[in-house]
Amino acid sequence: MDILLGILAVIITLGLAFLMSNDKKRINFYAIGIMLVIQLLITWFMFSTPIGEDIIRWISNLFNKLIEFGQEGIGFVLGGFELAEGGVFFFNVLLLIIFFATILSVLTYLKVLPIIIKYIGAVISKITGLPRIESFNGVNSVFFGQSEALIAIRSQFHHLNENRLFIVCASAMSSVSASIVGAYIQMLPPEYVLVALPLNMFSCLMIASIIAPVNVPKEEDKVDISDVSQDKSIFEAMGNGALEGGKIALIVAAMLIAFIASLELVNWIIQAVFAGITLQEILGYIISPLGVLMGIAPGEVVQAGSIMGTKIVTNEFVAMLELQPLLDQLSEKTVGIVTVFLTSFANFSSIGIIAGTVKGIDNAKAVIVSKFGMKLLAGSILVSILSATIVGLFL
Repeated sequence: MDILLGILAVIITLGLAFLMSNDKKRINFYAIGIMLVIQLLITWFMFSTPIGEDIIRWISNLFNKLIEFGQEGIGFVLGGFELAEGGVFFFNVLLLIIFFATILSVLTYLKVLPIIIKYIGAVISKITGLPRIESFNGVNSVFFGQSEALIAIRSQFHHLNENRLFIVCASAMSSVSASIVGAYIQMLPPEYVLVALPLNMFSCLMIASIIAPVNVPKEEDKVDISDVSQDKSIFEAMGNGALEGGKIALIVAAMLIAFIASLELVNWIIQAVFAGITLQEILGYIISPLGVLMGIAPGEVVQAGSIMGTKIVTNEFVAMLELQPLLDQLSEKTVGIVTVFLTSFANFSSIGIIAGTVKGIDNAKAVIVSKFGMKLLAGSILVSILSATIVGLFL
């Protein structure tokens, strides 16, 4: 029964994307089918085979080792502080972003990541028939944040029409930065966070290709990685990466303060009118029918739906902090589905971040992004639903 509900959820998700499509006649259904099969194979391999489980464990151990290195740096700077049991979220989690951003900056300067991303994108383009720039950006968004992913293809922006712009922006919103993954896996089960990365990439390319189908001439479809890094030495790359990571950590901390405080304010107002109910509970009831289709148990669906709704109206960190204390209370399947749903930037604040980034690259394109901002968010939510549903089929 759960599998039938999951299949129905996939059909409904793709159907909603179809209803939102700008040009239904140009949709590449072959590419959609190929990517759906790839998603199913990835999830089956990771969760249902010993080799896949070993790979997840190895990657998780690698991240944990990097976290240990990062904590050494944090300990040196903050070694004099006496932290209470459980530590301080900013010190124990967010400051790790600095070290991960430094690693990404160095790998970018050495052209290791750009080359890997370019050729993985080329393989995806070859298999699915999608344009190279969109495929490259989809892979690039797995490693870099919304702004960085878009800046990496700034030299190609003049080739992007409205549909192509929608796809690259959707990839930026539907992914997460690898520099933040270390923080995520300290809060939630790493196997679900890690499997969400490739699943979201393919889910986004599927949903975005349905909503905004493209047909690109070969002469307009070239990927240039010659200027992905402006650093002149490895030490400059380390310094700039550390500064960028510090900025991200402070931005996340500021957003958490603002969103959590605002959520408390909204709940205070709601409870003054309707005693005993919160915004999270309202969102839980709204999302619960969809949650049942995704595979969440009926007894847990309101609680899970409230967390998923919180992510949409605030951000993924706020929602993850709500899920973290419930990991031992909810079933493994619910935890997996909700974790995958949360592992993306699909929320209202991302519209402004993406529009601002595009404005810095091309003013005219920023106007276009502002027009389809809500459609971009709706598509990205469908991406999260699709990825979470696929995982639910194998739990």
